[in-house]
Amino acid sequence: MEKDPLSELRDIHLPDPGGFWPPAPGWWLLAALALAGLGWCLWALYRRRQRNRWLIHALKELSQLARVQEPDLQWFNQLNRLLKRAARARFPERRPESLSGADWVAFLNETSPNPSKEDRALYTALVESSWRPRPDLNARAALSLTQQWLRGQRC
Repeated sequence: MEKDPLSELRDIHLPDPGGFWPPAPGWWLLAALALAGLGWCLWALYRRRQRNRWLIHALKELSQLARVQEPDLQWFNQLNRLLKRAARARFPERRPESLSGADWVAFLNETSPNPSKEDRALYTALVESSWRPRPDLNARAALSLTQQWLRGQRC
């Protein structure tokens, strides 16, 4: 009698379960890409923070000007100087510190985030308030306009 070939087969053996370590090459690649992406994001945030450092200082100075109880001619001069320093930091190639009068107003209108007709008139009043003995603009409107312009200049 012939021997049954199936009787010589061994039972099914499952492979040993793989360990957690070392991971497959695909996981190494995914981890490297994730670290590179995280590094790039951190670098981009750092660069953005450095580019907007002037804005933090300008807003801090604006909050100090907001504490003044009775704004006068000198207060409006300080506000105008603050705007010029901020404009010089944001647009150094356009040399805004050399502008005055109508050119300075045009620059503020041009670089304003979303100028309306009212804002254009307010910028004119703001610039003129720094040399007029009696300003046409109240301090609250001047602060609001300056803050709006500064916040619109984020890089």
